[in-house]
Order: sequence, then structure tokens, then C-alpha cells
Amino acid sequence: MDVLSIKGRLPYEIIESMLDRGLKAFTPPQEKAIDKGLLESKNMVVASATSSGKTLVAEMACAKAILAQRRKAIYIAPMRALASEKFKEFSTAYPYIKTAISIGDLDASDPWLSTYDMLFFSTEKLDSLLRHGIDWLPQIGCIVFDEIHMLSDSSRGPTLELLMTKLANTCDAQIIALSATVGNASEIAKWLKAELVESDYRPVKLRKGIIHNTDAMYLSSIGDSLEEPIPLHGTSKLPETRVVEDTLAQGKQALLFFASRRNTEAGATRASEIVERTLDERSRHELQELSEKVLNVLDRPTDQCIKLSKLIKGGVAFHHAGLLNAQRTYIEDAFKNNMIKVICATTTLAYGVNMPAHTVLVRDISRYDGGASGMLGVNEVTQLFGRAGRPQYDKEGRAFVIASSKERIEELYRGYLTGDLEPVESSLGILPVLRTHILAFVAERFLNTKKAMLDFLLKSLYGFQFKNEQHISNIIDEILEELVGWEFVTRKGDIYVATKIGKRVSDLYIDPLSARWIIASLEKKLDVVGVMYMIANTLEMRPYVKATEEAEEMYVMYRNMNKESAVLDAYDSTDYGYYDPLRAFSTAVMLNEWMSEVRENEIVKKYSTTPGALYSKLNNADWLAYAAIELSTLLHRSAHDLIEARVRLRYGIKEELLDLIRLEQIGRVRARILYNNGIHSVADIRQNKSKVVTLLGKEIAERVLAQVE
Repeated sequence: MDVLSIKGRLPYEIIESMLDRGLKAFTPPQEKAIDKGLLESKNMVVASATSSGKTLVAEMACAKAILAQRRKAIYIAPMRALASEKFKEFSTAYPYIKTAISIGDLDASDPWLSTYDMLFFSTEKLDSLLRHGIDWLPQIGCIVFDEIHMLSDSSRGPTLELLMTKLANTCDAQIIALSATVGNASEIAKWLKAELVESDYRPVKLRKGIIHNTDAMYLSSIGDSLEEPIPLHGTSKLPETRVVEDTLAQGKQALLFFASRRNTEAGATRASEIVERTLDERSRHELQELSEKVLNVLDRPTDQCIKLSKLIKGGVAFHHAGLLNAQRTYIEDAFKNNMIKVICATTTLAYGVNMPAHTVLVRDISRYDGGASGMLGVNEVTQLFGRAGRPQYDKEGRAFVIASSKERIEELYRGYLTGDLEPVESSLGILPVLRTHILAFVAERFLNTKKAMLDFLLKSLYGFQFKNEQHISNIIDEILEELVGWEFVTRKGDIYVATKIGKRVSDLYIDPLSARWIIASLEKKLDVVGVMYMIANTLEMRPYVKATEEAEEMYVMYRNMNKESAVLDAYDSTDYGYYDPLRAFSTAVMLNEWMSEVRENEIVKKYSTTPGALYSKLNNADWLAYAAIELSTLLHRSAHDLIEARVRLRYGIKEELLDLIRLEQIGRVRARILYNNGIHSVADIRQNKSKVVTLLGKEIAERVLAQVE
């Protein structure tokens, strides 16, 4: 179907935008969506392969709602990075549409959003906005849910499911749901009362295969057997590095997926020995500059920063959750620009920004997760395979798994090359998962009776799939009883009303159980370690860091010496479900060490963590400290010590640096340099200008002095 064939059915600005981007004909899934009523505002579930054109289906629906119907459109993604990527794409395609993105502060109503027409959100951010109350919901004409296979994810799925249920039943809007891996797409379509568009079309042919030793066996074009083994180019005897050699020989890039962070780093080290030999002088120079940027993201590089920086010089990078955000961005951009030739990553990379490569290798198909080992699902491997083949560069892509023995070849062939996708199933029917959402129902006055909550949850995917009304009813009863007992909710007959503190807990977007713990802890006389333990022993700070011997000794001493101030044994473990006070205390000690100006590298080594994981913990701790301040104020208790602790926690400083840290450009390192050289306050900076220039350098000093003057 030619793009111009729908002239008159869409505002011409939309067609013009497509033509300007070189889009002259629709792909098969796009054509199917149009034939099934996309332009007539029918709901759509689009289940088709990566790069098949799902985003354009959503884009047409959104742009039509905005330009033809004069309504708003919203796009919801489970990951911030994906929301940001789609925001940039839409803003570029339609510069005349007022477009905004909101993925940050979860305690803000963002009233400024009401003046924009196209809005991009992370799932949690939009859920938070609904809790705070927004008045522009009736203006929404189109809602896009991307990556809906995440409904099965136990951490992100429940919020996504309830958000979909709420918007589908409260907004008079067209719903577009997208995914590349849904084994039960027809069931999801029935749940959403939507038309189904399924397609196996890919603009770039994908050749799937199995690597055994150093040979590649491709799935035949008719899909019922494996072709004869083909030797891969190169000399390496290790399958993964042989794949790298073969890919480089074709002038292409590769993504290698591993089960653990440690494996990704080891794999990158092996790959670098091959890639480095192929680099020309210009590439080496560009990679040297990139290496310096990655190395100096922190004031003092950690061992991981040094390792990553060294590998990047050789055209290879590892990519996992332990990296800092800035480092991930540098690596992703460099890979897209063909500077980095090989990335060794954990499977989480498949769910973020679009990073296709010519060759994908899933080296590890088993993983150790949550105390148990298991195999990757077909859906997950399909997502990883979907990264193979770049529409603008390749005529075909290829994706492999590795067979460790001849006996494994048939199993992998039946499982991952020709196996059916798993169905997406709700993960909503668990008591702790629903607790925070039921409080939100009451707090935002969305549902205030047991019957209304039951009726609503029966409309969810969980209710649709399992139809277990009695189980849902029992969970609601148990949660409401808890919330009433904790004084977050009151009951008057059949009506439930949030108390002032219950409403604030919901707005703060923390688990009610965590809020109950914080409130109980605030009744104690807390020292700094006690405050950090109050923060650490919450659901939001899990998983905790490992318990060190030093922390174990401190834990015993703290319990014995601080009986009046300690919060360690405030409740029996059954009050808080899973309870691990020693590891929570070790996490608190880690936070305290950060506030005592222990360097990142020392902390990372001591607690067997990574820079990315450390800063993620610090961000969560900052939010929980903020929540504690808000709750303390609401309870009419002094929050002075909490406010001071939060500032120290945010910057990683001792109390003596609090005055200096007020200035921009002054972080924990520069503040300590100034303090150790006799400049203890902002007033001291005014009186020692030349000394400040000597200590900080002319450029930074000028910015600092401009503030104090």
C-alpha cells in the first residue's frame, strides 16, 4: 500500500512527514492495521517483529488524534530510556506538535503538561500523576502502550496492567498496544477489546542458527530443519570469539549476550584482543577520546571505570546495570555510530533503546536468578534475536545460540529456533504487589468500596485470564484490613477513605509497608546510623548489599549500646514479611560510609557491588529520605536532622562540608580540597579568591566566585 493512497484519511501533515523521511509504502503490519480500522480510531494490538514498523502505526494514531481531533495523545513505555528515544523520534518527525516528556520526579503533578499535545511517560511516572490528580484525562484521544509483554514481569507488570485497566475503562480514547513477543496476542486483544494485527514481517531478513564448535548451522528457509554446518571465518577455537572474527571480516558489528555482569566483562576482554587488531588510526583516535570520557564520569574513577575505559580503546565495551548512566549513553551512541564494534551485554539491553547489530549471539541461555538457575524463555531469546539486522545498513541479520555439545543441538533447535512464544500472563495476583495500588485507589478517590475494587480488578488481565473472583476478594479484604490497622485508611460503613497520612504515602509512591516502618522508626531517637538503617530496611532498597564482617560486628555493638535509639528490633520479622536485618544494616553502614567521604572505589570493592548499583542505591535512599522528611513534617516532628542527613547523603559529605556544598560546581571532592586548605565556608571563599583559583583552576573558580559575588 502506497503512503499516498491514504490521502484524505489522515491530515496531510502526517503524510508529508512520512514522505520527508523517505517512507513511500507501508509495511505489511502497517497495511493490516489500516485495513482493520486504525484510521477509524479502533483499538489495536500489534504483535510483529522488531523493526517491522509498529512505531509508525502508533505514530499515525497519535498524530491523527492531535491534528484531526484536536485531542491529546500519550505514549507509555516501561523503561525511561525507551520513552526518551521515542520522544526524540516524534519531536523530530513533527516539530510543530507541542511534545513533552515526563519520566522523573514521582512526587510532582507537573501541571505544565496540560499545555502539550503529545506526551511521553514511563509507566511509573504516569501512575504517579494519576495519584496526584490530573485534569486533562478527558482530553486524551489516543494511548500507546509499548512493550506490553512486560505485563508478565513481576516487578513492572502489575503497575502496567493496572494502568492499562484504568485508562481503558476511564478514557474515551483509542488504545494501541505494541510488542514483538506475545504468544497469546489474540487473548490480549480480546481483553483490550481491540483488533489484532499479527505479522512475522521483517524489513531485514533474519537468519537464525546454532553455533557448535566453530561452525554455524542455519535454520533452513522452510524452517523444518538445520542446514549443513558452515565454518566461520577466523582462527579462534572459542565459539564466541570465532563469531566476533567472522563478523569483523564482513565489516559488521556484533552484540553478545551473557547471563551475568561478570561474564559480560570477561567476554569483552576476550573480544578486545580480536577487535583491537582491526582498528585503523582514525578509529583509535576517536576511541581514545571516548575512553577518556567514560573514564572520567566520576571525579575518581573506580576499577570498573578503568577496565571499561581500557576496553573501549580497543573498540569493545561491556554493558550492564552496574554501569553509570552517562557511561551507558556514551557506549550506546558510539555503537550506533559504528565506533564500538562489539558490545558484550546482559539481557537487559534488549529492553532499552534500539541498538541493532548485524550479528547477535546469545552465549548464555541459562542464568542464576534469585537463588535458582533457569533457562531463558523463548520470548526473551526472541527479543535478543530481534536486535539482529539494521534496516539502514544490512540486507540480512543473523542471530545465534551456542550448543555446548551435539546432543544440545536438537534441543536448541526445537526450543529457540522453531519454538512457540510463551503467553503473556498477569503477575498481579500477589498480596504485596496490590497493597500500594489499593491504597492509591482509595487515596485518589478512584475506588472507595470493596465492591468497586473487586469489579475493577476483575476487568484487569488477571481477572480476565484467571477469573478467580474469590481469590481477588480475599486479597482485597486482607489489604484493606492492613491499611485500616496502619491508619492509612478509615472505614465508614462500606466506604473507605484515605487518612491525611495515607494520602501522602500514596503520593510519595512508596510501599505502605515501607511507610509504616519509617513512621514507627521516627518515634525513636535516631542517630545517623539509625536514620540510614531506617532508610535501608525498606522494600525499595532491596536487594541489600552483602553483609560484611565489619557490619556484622557493628550490628551486634549497635544493638547492645543503642537500645534507646536503635530501630533494629522494632517489630517481629513477621510484621515485615521477608526480613534480613543484618544485610539491611550492612546497607545502612555502606550509606554511612558514603556520607563519611569514603571513595566510590573502596565502597564498590568492600560491598561487592558496582558504581551503577551504588548510585542506584543512593538515588533510592535520597527518595526515601525525602519521604521520611515529608512524613515527619506531617506527624509534627522535627525534620532538621533528617534534612541534614539527606543533604549529606546526596553529596556524600561529612557535616563540616555542608556550607561549601551549597555552591554549584562544588561536589564532595572539591569541597574537601577547599576545606583541607583552610577554606571552610562560603565566606572564606570571598576572602581567599586567589587561593580558590589555585585550588580549583581558573575556569571552575570563576564560576564559583561569580556565585559568591
